[in-house]
Amino acid sequence: MIERTVEYQHEGTTLAGLLCHSAKTVGPRPAVLVAHAWAGRSPFEDAKARLLAELGYVGFALDVYGQGVLGDSAETNLALMTPFLQDRARLQSRLQAALTALRAQPEVDSTRVAAIGYCFGGLCVLDLARSGTTLQGVVSFHGALGRPGNIQSAPITAKVLALHGHDDPLVPMDSVLAMQTEFSQAGADWQLHTYGKTLHSFTNPEANEPALGLQYNAQADRRSWASARDFLAEVLA
Repeated sequence: MIERTVEYQHEGTTLAGLLCHSAKTVGPRPAVLVAHAWAGRSPFEDAKARLLAELGYVGFALDVYGQGVLGDSAETNLALMTPFLQDRARLQSRLQAALTALRAQPEVDSTRVAAIGYCFGGLCVLDLARSGTTLQGVVSFHGALGRPGNIQSAPITAKVLALHGHDDPLVPMDSVLAMQTEFSQAGADWQLHTYGKTLHSFTNPEANEPALGLQYNAQADRRSWASARDFLAEVLA
């Protein structure tokens, strides 16, 4: 495995993503962005970038908040995330900066790029699709689904896979139905996989606060990763 930090800029902020790829593969190959949850780029997202590299992709754990910025509590995480939820155009621009940085790497086939994201990162990759970004596909794991106010009606060309816990109180089923309507109207090729008896953050082994709607579910974690792996193989072939 080869890893390195890739620094890039957006609006005067230095951002740092982790790029991973297998040393066994020669030449440019498909790449997958990994968008982080509300705390910032953490070992969780870095581990996903490594898993993607093991599958033969270039994995790139992007950074929304800034180099070395990582929340350590619900309060600080919310403070980091909220400005981007309030200004989705700025968020989309920052995500584009990560995508541009990834495509510039010599290991990357810039014509075959996808994105996956977790929680806040799920919203991030859906916003990349919504903004008309040229991507082969995006996968949202227990992501926020709310439509951004700055994009009203634009065709969505990226294929979309949303992986959702049916009992997630943070993203209720009316939000899921609204997303389905939105993406259908935008002409998207979309899929939704819903897991019964499953709450928010079901892929995170450290999530264990069911009273707050946060709980790891090993079965949903395994099933969702299998679905994402098959989806990526299809769209990045």
